[in-house]
Amino acid sequence: MKLNFITEELIYHKSPQELTAMMYEKFIQNIDEAVIAIQHSDYFTANEKIKQCNDILYQLGIGLTYQAGIIAEQLDTLYNYMSERLIMANFKKDTFILCEVQQMMKQLSNAWNEVLKATPKLPLRSEKTSCLLMNST
Repeated sequence: MKLNFITEELIYHKSPQELTAMMYEKFIQNIDEAVIAIQHSDYFTANEKIKQCNDILYQLGIGLTYQAGIIAEQLDTLYNYMSERLIMANFKKDTFILCEVQQMMKQLSNAWNEVLKATPKLPLRSEKTSCLLMNST
């Protein structure tokens, strides 16, 4: 899934779980682009893509629900580790580290998507409102 742009409307129609999956995919895509940029000595683009990955990790971290238990703590630790590795990769322009971090995110993304497939989709806020309006007429 290539994510060239995300509109507000698209975001509004996605569940938090689907948004997380989209952020994982964008992260993976950015790493690909950073590796290619480094291979072409385009360090400005590589820096921008790596910074975007760190921004994604930050957003994922603040979206964690710690009442969910130990999994939230483990994800927070993983996101922090990945962030530290990205900073090192950016500093060294090291594609090996970028690929290591990307592999971790791919595994996380695959697991997340498997859970999404197995979980029944809850109606969005707008869908609930529509049903309530239809039932009251």
